[in-house]
Amino acid sequence: MTHASDMRGGRLNLSKEGLPGWLDPVVHAVETVEPLQLSRFLPPANGAGRQSAVLILFGEGERGPELLLMERAHSLRSHAGQPSFPGGALDPEDGDPKADGPLRAALREAEEETGLDPRGVQLFGVLPALYIPVSGFVVTPVLGWWREPTPVGVVDPNETARVFTVPVADLTDPANRAMAIHPRGHAGPAFLVESALVWGFTAGIIDRLLHYSGWERPWDRDRQVPLDWRA
Repeated sequence: MTHASDMRGGRLNLSKEGLPGWLDPVVHAVETVEPLQLSRFLPPANGAGRQSAVLILFGEGERGPELLLMERAHSLRSHAGQPSFPGGALDPEDGDPKADGPLRAALREAEEETGLDPRGVQLFGVLPALYIPVSGFVVTPVLGWWREPTPVGVVDPNETARVFTVPVADLTDPANRAMAIHPRGHAGPAFLVESALVWGFTAGIIDRLLHYSGWERPWDRDRQVPLDWRA
């Protein structure tokens, strides 16, 4: 289990001990999924790209399992207003990107962006690193169980517009699913939830997790929304 003392000192470890039973399909998916099953964009073989991590945090709310998301400030130069997982680039103090550096970065960024107390988070899995060509980031998704929920919210309004949770039931609801159409023509899965359009890298990861966890429900892939859509 992850505690703040672990972050300051020794190596961070993953633990599946004591996880709720409903997370079992997610754990299985994380342990068996192959990189190309998640994305066709994989880290460059030459090692290029800036190492980063995101925290995919599962909690349990009034309507069952939920995910923690944030909406980036609309004044940012890149990905303005886009919902995302908490996360960002690894700092030198996070340590080795091939060891527990991504775990530390995911927790640190989540704390900085949402006020999350990392002492209440149990990290239980890591997905294969993926690549975001438009930004040059190599992203390691780190999964956690919000064992002891604490208040979260906007820490810096210059970076974050809001912090919110989304019930998994809403993410799997076919009425909330569509394909987002980029102005350049390419399309990707999207979710219309909590007055937000979740698309891009974040939606892609959620889509694949739902699929390989067996939680996905049949939905209309011919339904399209433009990326200038707003609730």
